[in-house]
Amino acid sequence: MTRSRRLLVLALAVLVLGGIGATLVLRSAARAERTREGDPTVARGPVALDRTDGLAFLNGAPGPHRGAVVSVPDRDPRADRSASALTCQRFHAAAGTGVCLNSSPGALAQDNKALIVDSELRTVRSFPLAGTPSRARVSPSGRFAAWTVFVAGESYGTAFFSTRTAIVDTRTWALEPDLEKFAVVLDGRPYSAGDVNFWGVTFAGDDDTFYATLGTAGQTYLVKGSVAGRSVTTLAKNVECPSLSPDGTRIAYKKRVQRGAQLWREHVMDLATLREQPLAEKRSVDDQALWLDDRTLVYALPAEGAVDTTDLWTVPADGTGTPRVLTPGASSPTRLG
Repeated sequence: MTRSRRLLVLALAVLVLGGIGATLVLRSAARAERTREGDPTVARGPVALDRTDGLAFLNGAPGPHRGAVVSVPDRDPRADRSASALTCQRFHAAAGTGVCLNSSPGALAQDNKALIVDSELRTVRSFPLAGTPSRARVSPSGRFAAWTVFVAGESYGTAFFSTRTAIVDTRTWALEPDLEKFAVVLDGRPYSAGDVNFWGVTFAGDDDTFYATLGTAGQTYLVKGSVAGRSVTTLAKNVECPSLSPDGTRIAYKKRVQRGAQLWREHVMDLATLREQPLAEKRSVDDQALWLDDRTLVYALPAEGAVDTTDLWTVPADGTGTPRVLTPGASSPTRLG
């Protein structure tokens, strides 16, 4: 082949590859635009955790405020969003205190931190995290904050994973860095094992009692714990990511419906009788649900037609009704006030 012909072939190849690249870019842009349809407007504005008429959550809508803590009026969850400068992977707040699990690129690995923030979302204390952010909760009084991270594996559906759960007192800054150090009573007897994991803390209103998931020997348990007593006691099996109702009488949780599979169904358990009620949501929910009030739960599910985005859904807590979208492109909800 002559030099001129080789140049001609090269030029044609560049044009063809360039055309393919342009087509892929245009298709990607079209997909991105489609994910924006129906999303609310998000603009920088004030977000105060001590307001009494709002919802806060992490913005999942495409754009520069993705991952930011945003707020909307509780009467209109799909209203335009006021976005703070604080970005998190997980977030929760109560009584004007928030916990933000933040992950940012580091020199050699992700820099994971738990940030305790005040009502204006200003960081008042920071704690390094031993792994990838997973769950976060603040007690009703704002005194305690808890977080769970993955230190190995990728999700609760992974065959082998390890978690680390910590609780901090936001008054004294005393830190319990690992609940695995707490004494465990399982089925009425003291228990110890090398594979004990805890995750998904939820607090009662007495500034001591909490509930969480204990995983060991291939089983998961609902445990009731005492911060002051540094102990937990098992109450029931097959309970993950519990969430205590505002009146303190019931636990919402995800129940594994197929052993070894990433399939869960939301249930509510009466703590007095341990009787459980499956909810109307039949899709697999891999989230720690939040009680909007004593009758309604909210949780995140993957959004249709969008990559790495969830929508917030609600369902009645008594097993009746039908699931419905609360607001699109959102996660980690918190009821303010």
